[in-house]
Formats: sequence, C-alpha cells, structure tokens
Amino acid sequence: MSIVEITEEQRRVEEAEYARDQSALAHIENLRFFPLAVSSGSGATLTSASGRELIDLSASWTASALGHGQPDIAEAVARAAGTGAGASALSAAVAETTRLAERLLTLVPVRQAQRAYLGLSGSDANAAAIEAARRATGRPTIVSFTGSYHGGFGSSREVSGIGWEPVPGSRVLDYPVTEADLAGVRPRLDRALAPGDVAAVIVEAVQCDGGVRVPAAGFLPLLREACDEAGAHLIVDEVKAGLARTGRLFAFEHSGIRPDIVTLGKSLGGGLPVSAAVGPASVLDVVPATALLTAAGAPICAAAANAVLDLLSGTGPTGRAEELGALARERLADFRRTDRPGSRAIAEVRGRGLLLGIEVASGLAAATVYRAWELGAVIYPVGDDVLELTPPLSITESELELGLDIVLHALDDAASGRVPTEALERFGGW
Repeated sequence: MSIVEITEEQRRVEEAEYARDQSALAHIENLRFFPLAVSSGSGATLTSASGRELIDLSASWTASALGHGQPDIAEAVARAAGTGAGASALSAAVAETTRLAERLLTLVPVRQAQRAYLGLSGSDANAAAIEAARRATGRPTIVSFTGSYHGGFGSSREVSGIGWEPVPGSRVLDYPVTEADLAGVRPRLDRALAPGDVAAVIVEAVQCDGGVRVPAAGFLPLLREACDEAGAHLIVDEVKAGLARTGRLFAFEHSGIRPDIVTLGKSLGGGLPVSAAVGPASVLDVVPATALLTAAGAPICAAAANAVLDLLSGTGPTGRAEELGALARERLADFRRTDRPGSRAIAEVRGRGLLLGIEVASGLAAATVYRAWELGAVIYPVGDDVLELTPPLSITESELELGLDIVLHALDDAASGRVPTEALERFGGW
C-alpha cells in the first residue's frame, strides 16, 4: 500500500454523503475536522462512501480499540441479539450482564471491588461515580485538574477542566507534567481539601483529550495519600487510556496505586455503548435507583464487552501496544532528524504505548488532520495542537508505518502552507 490522494470524483461522492449527515444529524453532537463519510470498516481500515480505504489512527477515539468488524465481538453480539434476553438490567437480573459485572470486579484493581455500575458512556460512568461519592460522603465538592475531560454532559462535564468554566461544587487544580510542576501540587491540594467538603478527587492517569499529557512520576501516589488523609475518594478515569493501550491493562498501574473507583468506557464495548464504574458497595449502593438508564446493562452490549475482555486476557495486547508504540516513537524520531518542513514543526512526542501525542506548531494540527484525510488516514487533534495517535491495537506494523507516512506527509504540506484555510472553516472541531 502507498499514499494515494483522494480524486475529485471520490471527493464529490464523499461530500454528498457527508451533506446528507449534516442535513439530518443534530450538530450539537458533531465534533468534526474533515468530511469523513464511512460505509464500513475492517481491522484498522475504514472504507469511505466512495470506496476509499483509510488507515484509522484513532480507532473512533479508541471506541473500536480491537479493530472494526472484529469477528469475535460480532459473533458474541449476534448470539446475544438472537437470544432476546431483554434490553436492560434496569429491573431484572440478566445472565450476560451479571457475568460482565462479576468479571469487572475480579479484573479491576481497586481497593474494594464490590460493585460494578454499568452504563452507556464514559460520561455517565463518571457522573454516576461522582454523584455516588457525593451521596456516600455527604460532601458536595469534586476536585479535578486542568486539561481533564470526564464527559460531555451533566456532572462529569461540570467537573472537567477543559473547554468550559468550572461550576460550584468543582475545584480545578493544575495537572503536573514535570517534576517542577509536582513540587507545588501538594500545598495546593491540601488547600483544596482543607475545608473538609471534598467527596472525591477525579483524575486521568494519562490525560487524553487535554493533549496526551503524562503526569509527573509520583503524582498519583501523592493523590492517593492526600485522599486518604482527607477522607475523600480517589476516582481514576480510565475511559480512554484504559484496557491495554498504554502497555498495562490500566494506565494507573504504571504508578502502583489502587484507586477507590475506576471508570471505563469506549474500548470496553468494542464499538457498542458500554461503560462501567467499579468500586466499593459503600459508595455505589448508597442510594438505590439514582443512576437510571433504561438500556444500560443490555445483554447485547454486555456480550460485546465480555468478548472484549476475552480478547484482552493475557499479555498479548499490552505487549503489542508497547511494541508498536516504540515503533511509532522511533519512526517519529527519525522524521525529526530530517530537514523536511514538518520535522521542524514537531515540538514534542509524548504518551505511553499506543496512546501518543504529537505536539505541532500552533495552527498546524487542524490543517494536518484535514490533509491526512485527503491522503488516506484518520487522525484527530486534541489539546493545543496535538495529533492524537490511538490506532486499533490490532493494527499491523505495515499499516502503522503507512499511517505515519501519511500523517508526516500531511504535516509537511500543512507546514508548507499547502492546505487552504478555507477548507477548514466549516469544521468547528473542539
């Protein structure tokens, strides 16, 4: 395979299909950077409306972390759909769903894994954890960090430190990424916890949408200690970084801590809407019937999640993430040693495993991802001009190499001013 630019006929077909979407789908749920119109997918490739194949370096924001059209997941979903065992665990015990909850209690290394909340998205899993912590402690306040993204609505959005102002009941502290940053964290954290009104501290072990920021060593252990002293719960959001992407099953395992509550989403469902919050019964049981979603715990979605957990068993996926992540870093390091236009535009490469961020010069990220779409790859920007690299864990080495070739070619074109600004104006992005 090689880099093949979109033809005018392909562009016409894809733009027409994209226009149908824009005339029917509510724009409040659009986060768009180029006119991608997908008809199907397989593994690490997406097929567009015109029949073009694109290397997927996002895995649909990690929701298809094991690849598109994964056969084992598809078989499990079909089997569950065929049995017709209801559409919800809201008012009935459902065998497939109970099995998923039991597996999560065994799998997720929290301090007391006694209950698993099952939801539809990371947003509601984080909201359920936040509100349960508030009710269990009788305290109203949640501490979070700048650059954090915990959800798109409700309390999970309100406590996030990205894109909007915090609301009452939320205190946002700086997220430390260097040892110098870390030195000032404990005094600020102590001041935030001092009033005695903090129910929980919520944190990402690696910030994803905030720019793929890895915290300074010692940050999570410091949070664990401070929460213990203040009687606050520690919630670790693994919605995007979790489930084998960083070279460990959970990103927080790099730090050696055990949270009180861990939230999961995206890749847990293998492309279907599944999320979870795992933690103590003293929190997640405290007020029954206060986190209700009719379709949550649906056996079809639970079957998909159980198939995902089967595929993630053993060390293969985590080892593969480390191996391919190292390959990508080496490829990017080689590129930065060249005299190509884009090499001078890269400020930093950061992340862990197959969760990598390529920080580029101001204004180039949007142009780069648009140009990459034209050349046959899907990649999205996060934070301040950071290209987020989160391909399916099943991507082959040759597919990853081609995807990186496309992105770096696109970066060269963006840095050289070859991407017209008018092409980007209709895409609001973040």
